[in-house]
Amino acid sequence: MGLSKSRLPITDTPIFVEVMINSKTLLATLFMALGFWSCSSPDEAKNKPQVLATTSIVADMAQHLCGDFADITSLMGPGVDPHLYKASHGDVELLAKADVILYNGLHLEGKMSDILHKLEKEKSVIAVASGVNSSELRRINSDADVYDPHIWFDVQLWKKGVQHVADQLGNQFPTYKGKIDSNALQYLTQMDSVHQLCSELVNTLPRERRVLITSHDAFEYFGRSYNFTVKGLQGISTLSESGLKDVTDMVNFIIDNEVKAVFVENSVPQKALRSVIDGCKSKGHDVVVGGELFSDALGAKRTPEGTYLGMLHFNVSTIVNALK
Repeated sequence: MGLSKSRLPITDTPIFVEVMINSKTLLATLFMALGFWSCSSPDEAKNKPQVLATTSIVADMAQHLCGDFADITSLMGPGVDPHLYKASHGDVELLAKADVILYNGLHLEGKMSDILHKLEKEKSVIAVASGVNSSELRRINSDADVYDPHIWFDVQLWKKGVQHVADQLGNQFPTYKGKIDSNALQYLTQMDSVHQLCSELVNTLPRERRVLITSHDAFEYFGRSYNFTVKGLQGISTLSESGLKDVTDMVNFIIDNEVKAVFVENSVPQKALRSVIDGCKSKGHDVVVGGELFSDALGAKRTPEGTYLGMLHFNVSTIVNALK
C-alpha cells in the first residue's frame, strides 16, 4: 500500500552540532546530511522492526534512536495538526502492522486516544510524555489531571522523554539495546548543544522585548525555558476557536506592551491572527508578522526545520531577530 503525504517514511540521518564558545560569541554550525533511501533488498526491509510514530517530532526522535536497524514511519507529515488529526482506515492498518507505536501523549493526539489505548493490549505502545514527572508539567485544568502536551519546547523535559523511549525500545529490541543506548547518548549531547546555542541567542534580546504572541497556546514550555511572556490567541488545543473577545483582548495586550511582531504557525490557520494585526492597525499600532514558527509539526523533509533540533534553532532565531 502506498503512503499518502501524511504518512512519510523517515530516512534522514541525525543532525550534528558543533559549538565553539569564546568570550564574545557562541558560534554554531548545524550540519544535516541529506536523507537517503535504503538500498536493502525487499526481504531485508521486510525483516526490519517496524516503528510507527504519530507526529513528525516523535518520528524524528525515533530515527535518531533507532538509526538504520528499524523502519520508521510517521502518520503525520509536515504541517499536520495533531490536535485535529483523525486516523484513516489506512492509518489503522499501519498501526496494526507496527511492532512498536510511539506517540506524544497528554492528549496531543486527542482524536486517536481510543485507538492507541486499544492497541496497548496487543503490542508495545509508548508515550513520550510518560518519561516526564507530572510535577514538571504545566497543568491546564486545576480540577483534573490535564496537562499542556507541548513538552518538546522545553529541551530538558524532552530529554527525559527521549531517555524513556530509548529505555523502552531497548527492552523491546534487546539485540539492538547497545546501539540504542549509544544513539541516545549522542542525541542527548546534541540537544544540550543546541539548547545552549538557543539560550545564547535569547540572551541577546532584552528581557522587556521577550513577549511571544502566537496563533495558539503551544509555547508556554518554551517561554518557561527561555524566559518569555507567551500569549496564544487560541487555547492549548486548536479544537478551541478564538472569538471576538479573544481578538480584542489580544489587540489591547499588544498595544499595552508595545509588541512589534506576532508569529503565525505552520500547522494553524492564520486568519484569526491576521484579525489581531488588523485590529492593532485600526488603533494606530503597527504590528508585523515576525515569521512562521514550527509548533506541532516539523518542516519539510531534508531541510533543517524538518528535524527537531533544526526546528528549535529556527524558531529561536526567527523570534529573536523579529523582536530586536
